[in-house]
Amino acid sequence: MKVLIIGCGKLGYRLASTLIDEKCDITVIDSDEKVIDDVNNSLDVLSINANGLDFQVLKEIEIGSYDLVLATTTNDEANVLISSVAKKLGCNKTIARVRNSEYYNQVNFITDELGIDYIINPDKATANSIAKYLLKKYLLMSDDFADGKVKLVDFNIESDEKFVGRKLHELEGFEKLLIIVISRQGKTIIPNGETVLKEGDVILISGASSDIEDFDKKHSHINKARSVKKVMILGGGKLGLNLGYILSKEKIETTIIEQDEERCLELKEKLPNCVIINGDGTNFSLLNEEMIDSFDAFVAATGIDETNLLMALSVKQGGVYKSVAKISRPNYNRILDRIGIDGAFNAAFITANEILKFVRGRGSLRVNLMLDGEAEFTELLLEENVKVLNKPIKNLNLPNGILIAALVRDGEVEIPNGDTILNESDRIIVFCRHDQLDVLKEYFYKSEKRGGILSELRNRF
Repeated sequence: MKVLIIGCGKLGYRLASTLIDEKCDITVIDSDEKVIDDVNNSLDVLSINANGLDFQVLKEIEIGSYDLVLATTTNDEANVLISSVAKKLGCNKTIARVRNSEYYNQVNFITDELGIDYIINPDKATANSIAKYLLKKYLLMSDDFADGKVKLVDFNIESDEKFVGRKLHELEGFEKLLIIVISRQGKTIIPNGETVLKEGDVILISGASSDIEDFDKKHSHINKARSVKKVMILGGGKLGLNLGYILSKEKIETTIIEQDEERCLELKEKLPNCVIINGDGTNFSLLNEEMIDSFDAFVAATGIDETNLLMALSVKQGGVYKSVAKISRPNYNRILDRIGIDGAFNAAFITANEILKFVRGRGSLRVNLMLDGEAEFTELLLEENVKVLNKPIKNLNLPNGILIAALVRDGEVEIPNGDTILNESDRIIVFCRHDQLDVLKEYFYKSEKRGGILSELRNRF
């Protein structure tokens, strides 16, 4: 697949590095010479230092020969215009990043009238992910698959004697659960039954939702699950606005702290059911005045990663039930296991997940990048003629970097073992290291899809 990415900020860079693993032929255009230098030093792509709005450049690179254009500049209007013009010049499919909520509310008009195939709003997607976590009644950071029937959770074993020093096959209460990955001091371990857990390990567990909830109640150091009824958001930017809107619709009592007075007035107009406070949310005197300890959840959503992580950690240590941070730098992902906050949400990863699902085609129901993009969880619907059907898993000879984490058949969740036989129409959740991505496609996608992602992309839109 031939892909053009216009605008190589955090999102554009993440998409480029991810699509390289998909064996896509990538061209990147950015007007910043330093950005292009960084791309040339780290990614195997064709890069062009030019203005994406220079349509002569688009003609020179023969935009009509491209299968997909991703417009991810920092300017919404430019992204919409680029996507529309690229489509008219013959590009097969176009996706535009649009962050302004006023434009996003007109998404149907933009896609229908301007010919753009898909609009993605990173702030809205991130707000949805945060709200989804906050509204869950349990504490562990998790992700849902198969319409919520399957959950993945991170659990820090700390110094718990039920885990430390034990081999995985010796653990009690894991008959219906599967430990997929261990994160140890920033390193990723794909374990087996003989792997011994060490103090401070973070384990990634999959299972049916009810079994995961039971595990959470037993091990997350809380007496019972709590509902989140009061949320404080630090930062009233686009993410804070989107999150405030979602939470207020869910009847959650929401307070937003924002330093800019004019922005506070805008927020009050757009979010009449939220409490808007003009002040410095990093000032603990202000937080104490607003009785931060009476809130169930805290979301640090400023534009500075360090501020978000520090505030989320401080508030968590102060006793708030759920405390999360928005981050943008991928290099922070590996330390998150060790700093004690409940969760961190990276907008570039969340947006890349959404786009990657479309690139993969019809059989791919969901993609969740993890480990700084080095691995992923993919939800797949097994179609006829895929290689894994009608054979015991132990006979598939899957490499060490691929693991079937869960199976949904006839609405029931199973944790598969070596004797499990996969059938057509099964929904499976697969863990895959990206160096094994070719094997994933060979085994789990229809054979005609290899080299034919474009036809599947047409079916998706």
